[in-house]
Amino acid sequence: MQTGRDAIESLIHRRKADHIPHFDSPWGDTLRKWVGQGMPADDKGNPVDAGEHFGYDMVCCGGWFDWHPRRGFSETVEETDEWKTTRNGSGAVLKYWKNKSGTPEHIDFHMTSRAVWEKEYKPLLSPFDRQRVGDVAAVRANLERARSQGKWAFFGSTLVWENMRGSMGDYAMYMALVEDPEWIHDFCRSMVDLYKKCYSILFDEAGLPDGIWIYEDLGYKGRLFCSPGTLEDVVFPYFREMVEFFHNRGLPVILHSCGYQEEALPLIVQAGFDGLNPMEVKAGNDIFKFAESYGDRLMFVGGLDERILESRDRDVIRRGVTDFIKGMKERGARFVYGSDHSLSTNIDYGDYLYSLEVYRQQCML
Repeated sequence: MQTGRDAIESLIHRRKADHIPHFDSPWGDTLRKWVGQGMPADDKGNPVDAGEHFGYDMVCCGGWFDWHPRRGFSETVEETDEWKTTRNGSGAVLKYWKNKSGTPEHIDFHMTSRAVWEKEYKPLLSPFDRQRVGDVAAVRANLERARSQGKWAFFGSTLVWENMRGSMGDYAMYMALVEDPEWIHDFCRSMVDLYKKCYSILFDEAGLPDGIWIYEDLGYKGRLFCSPGTLEDVVFPYFREMVEFFHNRGLPVILHSCGYQEEALPLIVQAGFDGLNPMEVKAGNDIFKFAESYGDRLMFVGGLDERILESRDRDVIRRGVTDFIKGMKERGARFVYGSDHSLSTNIDYGDYLYSLEVYRQQCML
């Protein structure tokens, strides 16, 4: 039987694998809940590594660079027992839960015009500061560990879309997409140049991973955040450039994009992405339809409706996992088994273990 790494290498390069690998993303809160339900913990009571415990076949080994113009900057604006509000190195004020998982609330943004960007932030990105790359030795060690475990090792990062949201905020970004696209182009150009430098150092000094994940959430329920035409004109040229950069190193690229994806699929394929994650069902995605239309060009990671695992009904779980795997096999899809988003606190530990039993009974190809 192939290792997880070998199986994913086969699938992403359009070769035959002997089994379906698997990968998922439990929330931190979920893992802490599961410790109370029997998941092993370390000496301090913290959950053991989820990837090792559940046998995931993919692992992120590095790549999360400090892209903010003011490198290393974080200012606490307000703090309570429940929340912490901070200003980041792009001038954005974001509010985070302290004791549970969740996306931050957008509070305030300073970078709301091209003039502010050009005067206060863009100059801070040059000359290049290699401290943005982070701990190269730790990444090298992570790669070595992943290889010794037979896992498919990837580097991951955001790129332009999420960075704009974390700098300008949604309103300023959406208005600029229409009224000042040259500002968007300038921001994206600066980010791509920065990431190329960071990744080049990481590749040369830590080693090459097996592939790359780019995290850019382009949609919400039933809609993209902006029209496909706007994405094609203003954002996807930079995706294509980065994908080509990685391909020139022999690295396949997976796009992680939460929310609705269907109308962006032609752009995703044209940009050269090799894989897609997570195909969120409740956002309006139909993974079987995706497999039928794009299965010859994309490997899929995830796609199982997470609400099946939340049902707390073993019959529903068995039927849901079975139908998902059977449907993907029937369509000849190249896929890595996993949920269509992440594993929430609504899932019980025993039910998740049961779902993996069902998966393993049907994972051979």
